[in-house]
Amino acid sequence: MSNPRYVHLCLLDLLSLINIAVASQELKPANVCMLLSRLEGKVALITGGASGIGEETARFFVQHGALVVIVDVQDDLGNQVAASIGLDKVSYRHCDVREEKQVEEAVSFTVEKYGKLDILFSNAGTLGSLTGILEIDLDDFDNTIATNVRGVAATIKHAARAMVAKNTRGSIICTGSVASFVGGTGPNGYTTSKHAIVGLVRGACSELGAHGIRVNCVSPYGVATPLACRAYNFEPSQLEANSYSASNLKGIVLKARHVAETVLFLASDESAYISGQNLAVDGGFTVVTHSLSTFTD
Repeated sequence: MSNPRYVHLCLLDLLSLINIAVASQELKPANVCMLLSRLEGKVALITGGASGIGEETARFFVQHGALVVIVDVQDDLGNQVAASIGLDKVSYRHCDVREEKQVEEAVSFTVEKYGKLDILFSNAGTLGSLTGILEIDLDDFDNTIATNVRGVAATIKHAARAMVAKNTRGSIICTGSVASFVGGTGPNGYTTSKHAIVGLVRGACSELGAHGIRVNCVSPYGVATPLACRAYNFEPSQLEANSYSASNLKGIVLKARHVAETVLFLASDESAYISGQNLAVDGGFTVVTHSLSTFTD
C-alpha cells in the first residue's frame, strides 16, 4: 500500500513545480486543472486492483478525477485499498476473472453505480509455475491461460458491451509483459499467455475501432509486485536488484508507479488516437541485444 507521507510529498513537489511553471509563464493557470484532472468525469474498472500495479493505477486514476471500481480475489486487501483511497471515489468488488459470470456482474455493478464505464484496465494475472518445459504441469498451464487470457477476453467482452451500449468512446488497457516480446523472461505458461494477450488486443482493436473504443497493451519489465515477490520468494529489494542487474536503462529502478503512469496516459484523452499498440515500459530491454555486451565491457 502506498505510504501516505510519500504521496503527500509527491503532491507537494508537483504543486511546487506547477507554481514555478506558472510564475515563469510556461504554464497558464487555466491549464493547471487539466494537468491535475486528466480523467475528470471518467469511470474506470480495474481488475487485479488490490495490490501492485493495479493498486497504484487506482490511486493515480482517483488523483486525476476518476471514479474507480477495483476487483480482485484478495478481499481483505481490496477493501483496505478502497478505504485508504476513499469510499466516495473507489468501490471494491470480489471477482475471479476466470468466471465469466463474475466479470459480467462486476461490469454491471460499475455501470449501475456510476452510470457508465469509460476505462477498463484488465490487469489481473498470475505468474504460474516456474518449472521448465520438460517438467511443465499442464493443469497449472491451463490455470495460467484461464486467468491471463480467458480472463482478459471476458473483461474486454463485457466492458466493451457496456461501452457500446452507452455509446462511450472508451479506452481498454491490458497488462502484458516483456514476455510478450521475447522468450526466456518468464515461465512458459506466462510467456504464452502474454503473447496471446497481444493478439487479443490487436483483434479487439480491429473490431472496436468502429465504436470509437481504443484497445492497447502496456508491457512492463520486471517490477517487484507482491505477485512476483511471492512467486520468486524474494523481498522487493532483492527482486529489484536482480531486475536492475539485467536491465538496459541504468540509473533508475522500475516501480509499479512508472507502469501506472503509462496506463494513465493510455486511459486519458492525451492518447486519443493511439490504439492496437503494445507499449513496452522496459527501458529498451526488448529492443537491444544482450549477447554482445562483452564488446562494451
